[in-house]
Amino acid sequence: MTGLIEDHGIIGDLHTAALVDRDGTIDWLCLPRFDSAACFASLLGTEKNGFWRLAPMGAGPADRRWYRGDTLILEHVWDTPDGSVKVIDFMPESTGEHDVVRIVEGLSGRVTMHSELRLRFDYGRSVPWMHRDGGLIVGVAGPDSVALHTEVPTYGRSLTTHSDFAVSAGERVSFVLAWGPSHHPPSRPVDPLRALDETERFWTEWAARCRYDGPYRDAVMRSLITLKALTYQPTGGIVAAPTTSLPEDLGGVRNWDYRYCWLRDSAFTLDALIRSGYVDEARAWRDWLIRAIGGNPSDLQIMYGLSGERRLPEYEIGWLAGYEGSRPVRVGNAAAEQLQIDVYGEVIDTLARARQHGLPLERHVWALQEKLLQHLEGAWSQPDEGIWEIRGERRHFVHSKVMAWVAADRAVDALEDGGAPGHPDRWRALRATIMKDVVAHGYDPDRNTFTQSYDHPALDAALLQIPIVGFLPPDDPRVAGTVDAVAKELSTDSGLVLRYRTEHDVDGLPGDEGAFLACSFWLVEALHLTGRPERARDLFEHLLSLRNDLGLLAEEYDPRIGRMVGNFPQALSHIPLVTAAFLLADVEGPATGRA
Repeated sequence: MTGLIEDHGIIGDLHTAALVDRDGTIDWLCLPRFDSAACFASLLGTEKNGFWRLAPMGAGPADRRWYRGDTLILEHVWDTPDGSVKVIDFMPESTGEHDVVRIVEGLSGRVTMHSELRLRFDYGRSVPWMHRDGGLIVGVAGPDSVALHTEVPTYGRSLTTHSDFAVSAGERVSFVLAWGPSHHPPSRPVDPLRALDETERFWTEWAARCRYDGPYRDAVMRSLITLKALTYQPTGGIVAAPTTSLPEDLGGVRNWDYRYCWLRDSAFTLDALIRSGYVDEARAWRDWLIRAIGGNPSDLQIMYGLSGERRLPEYEIGWLAGYEGSRPVRVGNAAAEQLQIDVYGEVIDTLARARQHGLPLERHVWALQEKLLQHLEGAWSQPDEGIWEIRGERRHFVHSKVMAWVAADRAVDALEDGGAPGHPDRWRALRATIMKDVVAHGYDPDRNTFTQSYDHPALDAALLQIPIVGFLPPDDPRVAGTVDAVAKELSTDSGLVLRYRTEHDVDGLPGDEGAFLACSFWLVEALHLTGRPERARDLFEHLLSLRNDLGLLAEEYDPRIGRMVGNFPQALSHIPLVTAAFLLADVEGPATGRA
């Protein structure tokens, strides 16, 4: 049986990533990109769908594991009756080739090891043709080819490649699995020990650029490394997660493909990267954004592919049983075709933050923003699917209107400070119109709180963005009332925050879900901004305690069963961890909103 979601660690090469269970099994890997078909898919099925286990013979989970310093090099240690052994897993930074390197290192005694490699391409469906070629074991299926190199003997059994060997203290045995197109000669694997040194140097030097020096440095650094690991280096796009269909409700249908780039994450990502000193990554992300959204502003999507692809058709993989029976397993995401008014505000807010942090505002970038604003001027009053991509009836979501206000507000700022050509009066008027409409229809004066949608009493944790984006100042009584209402009505017994109450049937889906970790971090920020720093810090430290032993977070945490749920690791959980840590470390007092 596949381990818990939080039992996994991530390794990657800035093109794709693998998940490694604490028992030494790689049970998820898509090659050559995050959004490619998986060649190890047992995470969403069974062992017949592909995996690679490397561990002491007959052993269970590792006794200890960690990342080597500030890197993405994952190490597991087993203490057996015969001695102790370490397995080092990593993927060297890709330069066109893609390698998974696994190094077995004897620590004491003499330990018998077993490697079991079962390749199954096309999400666990295609059994490759395996053959030997010049010292390599090569597997080919359709467009994909992999080559395994190791210095120990291997043998085939049940369409699986096995190896049995022993290591003593100080000995090392390496395995390298290299991917390449099947119409090319087999990829020559990297030198494993040299690649280990180079990979450690790369991540250590990258981590050294981090500017955060507060009390939560380890958590911030691990989150930033995770965000870097989710970056598709050729374009600068950042995927929401490296997985698809890890369920938000175990055994249910709330299973989505997150291997794409969401615009809603863009402002948060840029803010976290620039605050932390990663200007190059922020610039690459901004440039990806500009390329992706180019064209008719009415065609703006909520998400795109790694290179800005627009078509992300959703379909189901019927031969995979789903994580713990959670079906269907989906590839693609139909939400790419939804209307979400908030993305206009998120894009323009992202570009405003970039300008504030010194990234130049080129003329063509401002021209694009003007086109987006002109379209938004006539579109903001429409009902939409909202930030949470509901699959029910469209509504007038308050958060969507607030983000439309943000778009107009940031345009006014750009024009008033002389950074952009033109006059701000048009966008001042739009800003005032949206504000008046939201207060008239999205605020409940009897309860002193804004609501999820117009003229409806339900609440939404996205309302916590109101003071964060500066829609209203934190000392406005309506802001404090909204924060208190969300904390009271959407919090679980453990203090974590739900996105909304699923029993209100807003999303058109059966089942329930766990607490949304990004929303819980937003509550940290909102509490701090509204003058409750001790409550903010207590909640923040509680959230840190929910990370797995490697410092990683999924999309959600279900306090009813004490487990992570949703895709993993999740960028939108790690991003507000970083921004909240910066806010809590601001001893001079926070600004009234990020922008």
